[in-house]
Amino acid sequence: MKPLWAPWRMTYILSQKTSECIFCEMPKQGRNKDRDNLILYRSSHNFVMMNRYPYNNGHLMVVPYFHTPSFDGLTDDVLLDFMKVTQHSIQSLKKAFMPEGFNLGINIGKVAGAGMEEHMHLHMVPRWTGDTSFMTVLGEVRVIPEHIMSTYDKLFTIFNS
Repeated sequence: MKPLWAPWRMTYILSQKTSECIFCEMPKQGRNKDRDNLILYRSSHNFVMMNRYPYNNGHLMVVPYFHTPSFDGLTDDVLLDFMKVTQHSIQSLKKAFMPEGFNLGINIGKVAGAGMEEHMHLHMVPRWTGDTSFMTVLGEVRVIPEHIMSTYDKLFTIFNS
């Protein structure tokens, strides 16, 4: 057995779980809860939040406020804003962490890998040469080099300046 130290997981383990859509509920809690909810940026139709269990440092999600499992029901204004917020997110991550590339993806439907299949969102994962090392390949472990709240504070300033 290989023990891994992940003290932030205990908060999640002990927290009260909800059956409601987190992508609908978290933004409604107000801006004063954005840090707790890892919401970095709000536009008129979409918001950006950090993934609490990231694949890589700076793993973000762009999420429309409108609750839909796919592009159905999203207006042209929402879709344009979705892409503009995605562009802003890439620019902010470049400024903060100088990644060499990005993986962007939208999983629509459980069979496609959607963990939150009822509310569409785009995953954005910054990438660097060598960020998939022997730890990932052999140990099935990812190394996140910075505490999530330090990453949040750094990105929040850049996103909102």
